Amino acid sequence: MDGPVRPNRIMNIDGTTAVIRVNARAAHLGDLYHWLLTTRRSVFAAVLIGSYLGLNSLFALAYLASGNGVENVRPGSFEDAFFFSVQTMATIGYGKMVPISTLANVLVTAEAGVGLFGIAMAAALMFARFTRPTAGIRFSRSMVISKFDGVPTLMFRLANERNDQIHEARLHMVLMRSEKTAEGQSFRRLHDLSLVRSFTPVFSLSWTVMHRVDETSPLFGIACQDLIDSQSEVMVLLSGHHQGFQQEVHARYAYTAEDVVWGAQFADIFRTLPDGRRVIDFAVFDVLLYPEDAVPAALAAEQRS
Repeated sequence: MDGPVRPNRIMNIDGTTAVIRVNARAAHLGDLYHWLLTTRRSVFAAVLIGSYLGLNSLFALAYLASGNGVENVRPGSFEDAFFFSVQTMATIGYGKMVPISTLANVLVTAEAGVGLFGIAMAAALMFARFTRPTAGIRFSRSMVISKFDGVPTLMFRLANERNDQIHEARLHMVLMRSEKTAEGQSFRRLHDLSLVRSFTPVFSLSWTVMHRVDETSPLFGIACQDLIDSQSEVMVLLSGHHQGFQQEVHARYAYTAEDVVWGAQFADIFRTLPDGRRVIDFAVFDVLLYPEDAVPAALAAEQRS
């Protein structure tokens, strides 16, 4: 997440929740699979490596406790027992160290089974983690509210940063803000924002998403200060069929009131080369054109304080 964390956010910019859970029920083994799939890659790698080394160490200690049950293992040598365990778990079997006692053979049988199931589980987890498709969508850092065809319009843009197209792309935009009920209770409400175009059969380059702020809009009559005071956030969700992955992909982004710029416009990201070819320039993707009356919401809040 870019920039400092805003304590009042409900959603992070990537669409994940920013709310801290406290006093929740303790995680149980049923959530272990979910946790392994969603934890950071560094933590995931540390768990796999730690489990691998820990299991081999436990079996190494068991081989040492079995006495002279493994041929060519030096008496009391944890190093030899550990490497014999590695060879057994990985089913390598170089033939230099072999079990010669019944207890050692039982341990080898148990370790071979643990290794078989462990490798299968680790492979499945790595496949599930590293083959999850990503949409490759870039969202503009800001939203703007300016007139379009004479109507105040909330706009942001997104772009497909890959050459592969996204078919049947669909967008959904939700406004989240704090409101007062008739009884004076503060309540977090969600309002669907209708879009001028919420569907495109082929999404290959860029898309300027528009919501008309007219009488039917939850934003009608709302000023910059109102958005900030109500802790308004806008959640954007995109889904579609990715041509490269040949499966459904999803992307999401969250904007706060401080991300809204009033009266500004997006700079043109398309230009033409001397030979006539068209170029989409991502260097100006987040560049805004500021008329004199365009005021970022964050700056307006700073001016009031």
